[in-house]
Amino acid sequence: MSRSNQPKSPDESGSPPGPFPVPDATLPFWRTDLHQLDTHRSTAELPQKCDVLIIGSGLSGAATAYHILDNNPSPPSMVILEARQACSGATARNGGHVKPDLYYRVPQYVRLYGKQAAADMALFEMNHVQAVKDLVEKESIDCDFVLTRAFDVILDPELAKKTKKEFDQLVSEGFPTIKDVWYAPAAAAQALTGVKDAQCAFSFTVASLWPYKLVTHLLSLAVKRGVNLQTHTPVTSVSETQDAHGYWLVTTPRGVIKAKKIIFATNGYTAGIVPQFREKIIPVRGICSRIAVPTGKEAPSLPFSYSVRHNDKGADYQITRPDGSIIVGGGRPAYWHKGNEWYNIHDDSQMIRPAVSYFNGLMQRTYRGWEDSGAAVDKIWTGILGYTNDLVPYAGAVPAKGGQFICAGFNGHGMPAILLTSKGIAKMIREGCAFEETGVPRPFKVTAARLQNPTNAIMDMVNY
Repeated sequence: MSRSNQPKSPDESGSPPGPFPVPDATLPFWRTDLHQLDTHRSTAELPQKCDVLIIGSGLSGAATAYHILDNNPSPPSMVILEARQACSGATARNGGHVKPDLYYRVPQYVRLYGKQAAADMALFEMNHVQAVKDLVEKESIDCDFVLTRAFDVILDPELAKKTKKEFDQLVSEGFPTIKDVWYAPAAAAQALTGVKDAQCAFSFTVASLWPYKLVTHLLSLAVKRGVNLQTHTPVTSVSETQDAHGYWLVTTPRGVIKAKKIIFATNGYTAGIVPQFREKIIPVRGICSRIAVPTGKEAPSLPFSYSVRHNDKGADYQITRPDGSIIVGGGRPAYWHKGNEWYNIHDDSQMIRPAVSYFNGLMQRTYRGWEDSGAAVDKIWTGILGYTNDLVPYAGAVPAKGGQFICAGFNGHGMPAILLTSKGIAKMIREGCAFEETGVPRPFKVTAARLQNPTNAIMDMVNY
């Protein structure tokens, strides 16, 4: 697919401005056991004003609210607006994988941002595994949390050689996160992972969980502390300037709410209400599934989590759940070359058509001993990810918009990046501190230069 045939933006195609969440989204496994706050409005009417307004009730929104409230004797008045049900967007549609990148994209970050920034980013992700574990234990969150190891398995011989060479370079330089990464050559990789034709594997500490249950627990804590949660209340626009009293005017179909501070936890839908981020945070449709072994059948144990890299365009990622089922997403070999199925798409009510059948027989194709397991897909869904033009999240204060903040654009990699990013945003809200005092990696910071950057690294990554 040539660049001239890239899917057009909503404005170019003549469709209404957006992106906005659509109704009747596909049903992910994570939303099959709903929380009492799933469809909730703390008050019948929309509040007229608040100190802090959070737009979005996924992990970014819920975690930011949590950190603003945590050990805060005088919390601000706070409202959370959600376009659909609570935690119905990307967080409830991911792979349930808290999987930091400790080595794979680090060489790219070194080239782009320098060794120190690359180390900060990798350590930041590494620290998320323990941070999520600490949060789950502190708040007694029932979300099927599992602390385990990941195996990144590479099937392509050339990619295996390239990755091992870059890994060895990181080892020789004493890169800080490499201490948790173990390399397995082909024979060991095949024996330990069961993956057919494995060329090598890299193992490191990760976690898995039920993301919807994590988020709805955080939302319930917030509501108990007085946060006003309003589901089914999409934001359609935000005023260009503050009023005479310093409030931003936020418009919804149910009326206007005024807010002193706004946090955009809107990920792939950000550009619909924050025009500065059009072509900077681009909605990308992904696909995920749940695979189960029929009663009476047996399959070899897969006690770890896995990423199986077919090539450098992406990997199939998976976790083994405590109930024995497998959550697996990715499927890029089936659709990555068909941009109209995924690029600049904000509709998660439709499947990625070329990938619908991809997960059928995936376990049998991939793992030794699974050939007669009867493992089959029992649920499949899509979700909208927020990919950024430079493949780094946007976090911090929105330039030239005093009182507006953003925590979005996690490139399908939010679980090992959001919790501590939201903590940094909350610190800016609570203390009025600068981004540099938050502990969030420097490349995440929203700057005018980033918003003016015309490049599109997504297209470079796809290599059309």
